[in-house]
Amino acid sequence: MEKCLARALFLALTRTKTSGKQNVPEKGPLLVVANHLSVADPVAIGVFLGRKAIFVAKEELFKNSITAFFVRSFGAFPVYRERPGRQVIRQANEVLHNGFALVIFPEGKRSKTGSLQQGLPGSALIAYHNRVPVLPIGIMGTEVIRGTSWIFRRPAIRLNIGEPFFLPEAGSSLTREQLKGYTDLIMLKISALLEEPYRGYYREKKDEIRD
Repeated sequence: MEKCLARALFLALTRTKTSGKQNVPEKGPLLVVANHLSVADPVAIGVFLGRKAIFVAKEELFKNSITAFFVRSFGAFPVYRERPGRQVIRQANEVLHNGFALVIFPEGKRSKTGSLQQGLPGSALIAYHNRVPVLPIGIMGTEVIRGTSWIFRRPAIRLNIGEPFFLPEAGSSLTREQLKGYTDLIMLKISALLEEPYRGYYREKKDEIRD
């Protein structure tokens, strides 16, 4: 019921266009990675991904009753500042081992400027240890969803869904340099799905994608 209501509200209050829905695997474990502009991003992905997904969301989103309603309706679990990163990774591993889609925002927090920030290594670690396909999504337009005035404007939102990919093999152990390379690869895949003003830190790195 909550998910249906959240979906109906999002569709009524925004004008959203999605491309690449055919790239979403219908079943099996999947790590979904996307840029992060607004508290509306998990809802947008939850509405248009086309399959059940579970989200990694920061604890602050669960303190506000409105945002908590939306993120819980789409299966988010909180990341607590005092909780070790390993605990979060264990939760993420469990989600993937159960065959679900896990959504994570590799930047770790919303971009205040709307431009892509440097990625953190968590998503790369999860993808590497679980050997699951990674599905990049570029989100544009949700940065205006702040406060309440946006409700009367029905903002135009765009979701570009890329093709799933696997991280290259790293051998028996993962070095710090390889982890950085994996993180950059994930972020460049997201950047390639964004219009130029949104690419931020990766604007000048768009030709560095290596599969």
